Amino acid sequence: MASVVEYKGLKAGYHCGYCDSEEGKASCGMWAHSMTVQDYQDLIDRGWRRSGKYVYKPVMNQTCCPQYTIRCRPLQFQPSKSHKKVLKKMLKFLAKGEISKGNCEDEPMEPTAEDAVAGDFALINKLDIQCDLTVLSDDLRESLESEEKQKGKSSKREDANELIQSQDIEEKLGSGEPSRSVKVHTVPKPGKGADLSKPPCRKAKEIRKERKRLKLMQQNRAGELEGLQAQCEPLSSSPPKAKCNQPKSLEDLIFESLPENASHKLEVRVVRSSPQSSQFKATFQESYQVYKRYQMVIHKDPPDKPTVSQFTRFLCSSPLEAETSPNGPDCGYGSFHQQYWLDGKIIAVGVIDILPHCVSSVYLYYDPDYSFLSLGVYSALREIAFTRHLHEKTSQLSYYYMGFYIHSCPKMKYKGQYRPSDLLCPETYVWVPIEQCLPSLENSKYCRFNQDSEAVDEGRSKEPDRLQVLYKKAIMPYGVYKKQQKDPRDEAAVLQYAALVGQACSERMLLFRN
Repeated sequence: MASVVEYKGLKAGYHCGYCDSEEGKASCGMWAHSMTVQDYQDLIDRGWRRSGKYVYKPVMNQTCCPQYTIRCRPLQFQPSKSHKKVLKKMLKFLAKGEISKGNCEDEPMEPTAEDAVAGDFALINKLDIQCDLTVLSDDLRESLESEEKQKGKSSKREDANELIQSQDIEEKLGSGEPSRSVKVHTVPKPGKGADLSKPPCRKAKEIRKERKRLKLMQQNRAGELEGLQAQCEPLSSSPPKAKCNQPKSLEDLIFESLPENASHKLEVRVVRSSPQSSQFKATFQESYQVYKRYQMVIHKDPPDKPTVSQFTRFLCSSPLEAETSPNGPDCGYGSFHQQYWLDGKIIAVGVIDILPHCVSSVYLYYDPDYSFLSLGVYSALREIAFTRHLHEKTSQLSYYYMGFYIHSCPKMKYKGQYRPSDLLCPETYVWVPIEQCLPSLENSKYCRFNQDSEAVDEGRSKEPDRLQVLYKKAIMPYGVYKKQQKDPRDEAAVLQYAALVGQACSERMLLFRN
């Protein structure tokens, strides 16, 4: 089925959840009635992002807090010292029930929420009502009915594709298959530049360890270790082998074996949220109650604000069409909730989209009683590991998108701690390593990261007449439509939309006009 969108244009001068400016925010948005995962992949690679079915793109050179799309490269990812502390803290809690007091000083700030969408709630709610009242639903039902029938056939199979990830020995990350060797691409430990802020002073013991490690590496002719691909059993029941010079992989740290008499059991389940799977429906109320408590305690929402309809609209509704392919992930593509079950109850939920080239993190909410486990950091590390697992079968799926990086907002800078990572150039839409972007961002909130002054947006709209329009139940190129519609305001809106989505998406997606 084709993507169907209604372009809503520029919304400027409204409240920003990052800097609390009353009217500094500016973004362009569209209501997505349906969207293919490929179209959404291409849109997020042009700086778009979704909140429920509302898809928006900040006007970067105008908005008070420019929001740069950030992606991590999981295949080269090595956890930092503070990441390891969080993983060890979880293992100690699961094994012995130990609760560490206070957060580590060098730990990045706990991700609370995508405040961007918090500021957009009123706008999204209003658009939701407006769009539901349009005649579009009838038009779509008639013009795209046959494709819906096709979709119905595949949806019967989707419940069987749920994933369960467990801390148990019997199960492997992301599937119910027995544990087996997994190739993990490892890279040397990141050096001092790995953290965004300056590293804390190192203890003498650590310096001695480092010297010893370097000496051992020299004895092994320096580079030999780097080329090794570690064969690891992420959930092996055997005790860990004697330490070697290879740094522990992320999977080693997450799936370290627990004693048989462990105090707690953690299980991670991936359930499809749109269309809602039977597992999603069965756990909906419990999941909602966790969200409600999170919003009230962490975001200080009054009890009547986090309603079931707000939760559904914001975190359960998705325009993404569920898709499966032979070489794709076992769970398929689309929108999912990654549920963290501790001793049989949900303590956290990561809302994610699985797209052709990435896992895209949408939101995280958790039970505030478990704040001591640093679930924001822990869930991000699990999502990175999940991306690596999906990559084993689907080689082109190799990135983890973390939403927006906002350099001007201190509490959003934690996203830069997951290295290596790249920021999207807001003018040419190429990815640039974050280290190269930071000096420019220190000088100016808005930056073009592409250093080549001659470079242009290669995916820009070059032939707007080829853009696809859905008008009066018929699909036609914009070149045909504009002969019937002479309103200059309509033309300006369509050309603005074409420029923002780019040529490829404009030719595939159907732009609804009424």
